[in-house]
Formats: sequence, C-alpha cells, structure tokens
Amino acid sequence: MERSAYRIIDANFNRGREAIRVIEEFCRFVLNSSSLTARAKQFRHELSALLDEFDINRLIASRDTPGDVGVGQKVANQLERGNLEDAFTAACKRLTEALRVLAEISQAMNASVARRLEDLRYQSYTLEKDITVFSNTVEKFKRVRLYVIITRELPEEILHLTSCCAASGADCIQLRAKGIEDDKLFAVAQEFVKICRDSDVLSIINDRVDIAAAAGADGVHLGQNDLPTAQAKKLQLTPLIIGKSTHSLEQLNSACQQQPTYAALGPVFATDTKPDVKPVGLDYVKQAMDILGDTGIGHAAIGGISKDNVENVLRAGARTIAVCSAITESSDPKAACSALKKQIVSFCGD
Repeated sequence: MERSAYRIIDANFNRGREAIRVIEEFCRFVLNSSSLTARAKQFRHELSALLDEFDINRLIASRDTPGDVGVGQKVANQLERGNLEDAFTAACKRLTEALRVLAEISQAMNASVARRLEDLRYQSYTLEKDITVFSNTVEKFKRVRLYVIITRELPEEILHLTSCCAASGADCIQLRAKGIEDDKLFAVAQEFVKICRDSDVLSIINDRVDIAAAAGADGVHLGQNDLPTAQAKKLQLTPLIIGKSTHSLEQLNSACQQQPTYAALGPVFATDTKPDVKPVGLDYVKQAMDILGDTGIGHAAIGGISKDNVENVLRAGARTIAVCSAITESSDPKAACSALKKQIVSFCGD
C-alpha cells in the first residue's frame, strides 16, 4: 500500500510541475507579463520544495511507467487544443487536480505537507483567475488604435457622437459624463454600450465601475483619485478592461503594480479637458513605453493630440491614441474620426 502511495505522489508531483510550467510559459511568452510570470515561477518553486519533504529515492524507485495501466489510455479530444488559451486552461485544471490528489494521499504520510499542498491548491485558483482576467482584457485592448473620449452631458449629443465615431473607425469609445444624475447616466450608458457593441467597438465608462458593470460595458477608466484598481476588480461581473490615468513616472510605476489593462499617458500636450494638469510631453511617452515593455499592460497616449501632432506621438512609441476635442469638437466628427484613424494606421502599418 505504501508503494502505491509513493507511485501516486510521484505521478502527481510530475503532473503538477508540468502544468505550472505551461502556465508560467503562457504568462511569459503570450502575456509578456513579468509579474504574472514571477508569480507562476514562485508557485512552481514552492511546489518543488514540497517534493523535497518526501524520500526522493523511494519516489523514483516506486515509479513504474511500463507497468502503469493508465499509460496509453485516451478519451476523445483529450489533447485537442484550439489555441494557446486552451492549453493554459487545460494546464490549470491539471494543476488543481494534481494538488487535490497530493493533499489527499499525503495526509497519512505527512499531515503538515498535506496542509501546505491544500494551501497551494487554493492559491492556484486565484492565480488562474488573475491570469484569465488579465489575458481576456489585454487581448481585447490590443487591437485599439483610435480611442475616442466623449465628454458631453446631453444624452442625445452623447449617442449621436457615439454613433458617428463607432461608424467611422474608432476602436474604443469612452463615456465621460460627470454631471449627469445616476439614473440618467445608467440609461444613456445602456444605449452607449449597445451602439458600441453593434459596431464591434469597445465601450468604456469613466470613473463609475458600478455603472460600467450594470450597463454591460467592456471596461472602466479610473483617475488617480478614483476607486483603486483592486477594488474595481472586485465589482466586475465579467472581466472588465480597466484603464488607469498616469501623469508621471511615479504614478505609472504605481499603476503597473496594480495591473490595469492599460495606462493612460498624459496629457502629452496642453488640453482644455484638463487645464490644471501640466503636459508631460513626448519624453514621458518614450519612457513609459520602456517601463510598460515587459508588463503586458497596454497604453493610451492622451491629451491635446490632433491630426497635426499625432505622428510625433507615434514616433515616441505610442500605438494607441486617445483623443477628445480633435473629433468631438469637429464640425464633421465622422470625417475627423475617419481621417485620424487612417493617419494612425498608415503610420503603424496595421
């Protein structure tokens, strides 16, 4: 019986370490996230350290791959993977299954190790959730080149501009209406989200996580004095794209620790939307690109950007451009939106 226990422990430690390695590689090469990669790596080392609590020689000696009746047994679609996300999901399932088996079987042999294995199992659920939510939202935001912000108070103006931009090249639209009462904001947010969804455009609500979640928006944008990112994540009903405003390297580094989907960088130039905030300039955009490089976090350069200066911002490294007045204050928002999108795409080569 003891030999059988060692065989089970050996097989499931191998299964668990193989699974967490797949998860680690997904974070490293697919998400390009240094923080999530570090968490997966730390998990792998903790699991390997628990293996050392057992007699390694006995584990190896008990191994009998040729005599294992489970080797070669297959079920339909067992190894089919449609994409890298499928491989990640399968690895997460194998990891939790292996940890549960290890905790159960090791109870009689080493109760302390069994408790630590059980703790790791619960940690694996959180790790899976954090990676899945981050992957889901980052993948959506990757395609955004033109991000339009609508700052209006009248519902008819909001919806008219949303329709114009959604039909003319905007990849993402943010509703920024700070002066509307909650009931009216929720009603217009629902219509705003529907217009965006029908045009395959991402919908973002400024500040209000509750309105974003209730209206079914794709995400929320948070300022420096808004709800912390961690708290916003607790309110999401489905994975929410979360943007975070930054106006300095200090704020950007702090935002990276919170792992939003993207960081807004600005204002790059002076803007009437935020007259009290000093422009950060193109150097900040360049520095931000270096900082964000190994985080997997996206970006949106914002503030005073127009058709006349957008290529300077693109030369600084930005690939997602957020604008407000350059389109919404234009006499022809459709034409302005279409022209700016073509300018960005032409420069980026998309």
